[in-house]
Amino acid sequence: MRLVLALGNPGGEYRDTRHNVGWWLADRLVRRWGGGRFRVDGSTAWTGAAGRPGVEIHKPLTYMNRSGAALAALLSTRRFDPGADMLVLVDDVALPVGRFRVRRSGSPGGHNGLTSLSAALGHDGYPRLRLGVGRPADDRIDLAAWVLARMPRAEEEAALGAFPRAAEAVEQWLEHGVEATMNRFNQPLT
Repeated sequence: MRLVLALGNPGGEYRDTRHNVGWWLADRLVRRWGGGRFRVDGSTAWTGAAGRPGVEIHKPLTYMNRSGAALAALLSTRRFDPGADMLVLVDDVALPVGRFRVRRSGSPGGHNGLTSLSAALGHDGYPRLRLGVGRPADDRIDLAAWVLARMPRAEEEAALGAFPRAAEAVEQWLEHGVEATMNRFNQPLT
């Protein structure tokens, strides 16, 4: 089994926030692949019929800071190697809006969702596709408040504009693995 794990927060108040761009991409993938609607799977994850054999897309219902609990539940019921068979879709303030990067592994970098996943696994060795949400221009703005806020229309359009290529990166990862995906899709940051 291959798993695409999209991090975000449940609830209408979070649906359109920067923190949920991973969920936005997951929704796009399900539509692109002709999958079914997301449905509740236990108490910790929504599962979408991905439309591809052997691929599941999950959106944890545990809130970002407890994403690891959802992953632990998945690991207890499914057989997969998180280091090879899982790709995490996650927002990243270090990347400009409309950019994304694929990483083989790495530290959570202050991201509470990744911290929770790493704690559940006991390591940081899992691939992730980091979706840029930008950083506030004013350093006095709290990053938690920033990622839990809606994007202005122009930023939202830039984020969504990257999704066709990000979806191709997910498909590249499924077919050829993380190294080939990084080589093809990661652009130098300028």
